[in-house]
Amino acid sequence: MKRRYAALAAVLIAAGASGAALAQKGPVYDPAQLPEVKGKVAQYLLMPHGDVDGFLLTDGTEVHLPPHLSTQFVFAVKPGDAVTIHGLKAKATPLVLAASVTNDATGTTVLSGPHGPPAGFPQLEATGRVKTQLHAPHGEVDGVLLEDGTIIRLPPPEAQKLAALLAGGQSLFVRGFGYEGPLGRVIAAKELGADKEHVQQVAGPRGFGPGDHGHGHGHEHGPWHGGPGPFDGPGAPPPPPPE
Repeated sequence: MKRRYAALAAVLIAAGASGAALAQKGPVYDPAQLPEVKGKVAQYLLMPHGDVDGFLLTDGTEVHLPPHLSTQFVFAVKPGDAVTIHGLKAKATPLVLAASVTNDATGTTVLSGPHGPPAGFPQLEATGRVKTQLHAPHGEVDGVLLEDGTIIRLPPPEAQKLAALLAGGQSLFVRGFGYEGPLGRVIAAKELGADKEHVQQVAGPRGFGPGDHGHGHGHEHGPWHGGPGPFDGPGAPPPPPPE
């Protein structure tokens, strides 16, 4: 887990986490106990591949979210919306590492979290034939497209290990978590097999979503990259022990 995200995780735990998995329907911590920032969204902040990893408020405050929340966030919050943010505030910069963002008009809240899929990402299953393999930017296989249009994602090392199951035309059963909506259907695989009776566990990367983008890669340029940052220092909470 990258250091800044670990710092946020430590604060959330101190704020009242119960230790239950974040995959439950309700959050296990109360983001409202963290510092609050209010403002109006001026524009999204984009990563090179198009994911939203934060936004600017009209007063210039920069707010960061993990990129795996991109789709959920853009459906909940639009430029011009008034929002309430709870999270970590940087010591000397108008910068916030968000634990939650609420659209003040609709009441819709997008939650971040230190482990596992964020609240609102359902457990999904799919059965079908592999239409084609999908690849990460460096060419590694990191998933497949089923004939019904379902996208299956898994880290490249796992895809290499399970290559026989991911061949074109192969019958495939998958169980995991992900997204199903107007943009399509994608599942981050936790179990894969030729059928329900013969599945293998898929080891996932640390944190939710392969590489926070569904590709099994870390983000070298996002706010979740390791190394010292504006939220680190003597006053910052210690990171939790490695998983």
